[in-house]
Amino acid sequence: MSAFWDHKDELEKYEFMMGVERGRLAVAMDVLTDALALVGQHGVYCTSNRNPTVPALDIQAVMRGINDAKELIGSSMEEIRKKKEAAGTTPSQ
Repeated sequence: MSAFWDHKDELEKYEFMMGVERGRLAVAMDVLTDALALVGQHGVYCTSNRNPTVPALDIQAVMRGINDAKELIGSSMEEIRKKKEAAGTTPSQ
């Protein structure tokens, strides 16, 4: 299935509130947050053999990747917001 179909309601809500680009990024952020929570739960049971207090290395790598993606998306959303605000405050050419 398509992500657009799976998250149709959320996309409509966020695109209406934030615009198409930022709305889609917001939904992507929510999807990544849900994935991070699931991986985190899995990490509780799949611990490192060397240090049972931390998740296995592959789980750590996945969590790091998801967190990095969330950081990049958040940064992109902020840049889009700044550009939109700057365009609204300057006269059009």
